[in-house]
Amino acid sequence: MTYSGERFEKYFFDFSKKFGITDMYSGGFYPFPDRETLWAWWARHIYFNRYIEPPKPVYRDLFSIIKDKEYFVITTNVDHQFQRAGFDKKRLFYTQGDYGLFQSVNSQNQKTYDNEEWVMRAIEVQGFKKNEEGVFDIPENMEISMKIPTDMIPKCPDDDSDVTMNLRADTSFVEDEGWYKASKEYYNFLEKYKDKHILFLELGVGNNTPVIIKYPFWQMTMENKNSIYACINYKEAFYPEQIKDRSICIDGDIGEILKKIME
Repeated sequence: MTYSGERFEKYFFDFSKKFGITDMYSGGFYPFPDRETLWAWWARHIYFNRYIEPPKPVYRDLFSIIKDKEYFVITTNVDHQFQRAGFDKKRLFYTQGDYGLFQSVNSQNQKTYDNEEWVMRAIEVQGFKKNEEGVFDIPENMEISMKIPTDMIPKCPDDDSDVTMNLRADTSFVEDEGWYKASKEYYNFLEKYKDKHILFLELGVGNNTPVIIKYPFWQMTMENKNSIYACINYKEAFYPEQIKDRSICIDGDIGEILKKIME
């Protein structure tokens, strides 16, 4: 899921022209003039990064390789694409949140709320039309709105407070019951295979949050002499000297490497 380039220019051309936004990531922090515009942006951002198939089969290819093995996924991605590709929900830990969830701005409320129904209505009200595949797309006349009606601004169903995205941006991020359950399952998995032959496979992890996946994988590989560390990353594939003899680092496109593995 690229946040710039062709996808951005197609679905956010009007936001780009009016506000000078250059990509989806930076647009998520833009100070829009009103909440109607803010939530029109987020409806598109969520839909085109959460509720559609990705443009490449990378997730599905990965699943076909490991589906019959004992696996667990920890990810900082928030696009839900692992589950869309068939990965077992009980073997997934989304540490940074999920585009498919809202949370209340009321800090006393530590619950999350599914947003799919709202997103579909908020996309349609902007003028997007479903294509033959049943996916919302830009209409032929290119007439879409950059606002949603005021009465469609999402509210918390429990206390009618304002909501925000369930994304880890600051200390207000809600770690709900599902988050803690997934965290427990991840650590149970690590404990079960602590001294056994295990592959710590790092895919496309950047340097924004290395303390969640990259550094722990290095540390666990150092501690477990039966383990292997592998990394596939474009221009960011490297390992510490301490595990040099048990590391496999490939500088390249994940999708292309997975295709070669499947061959």
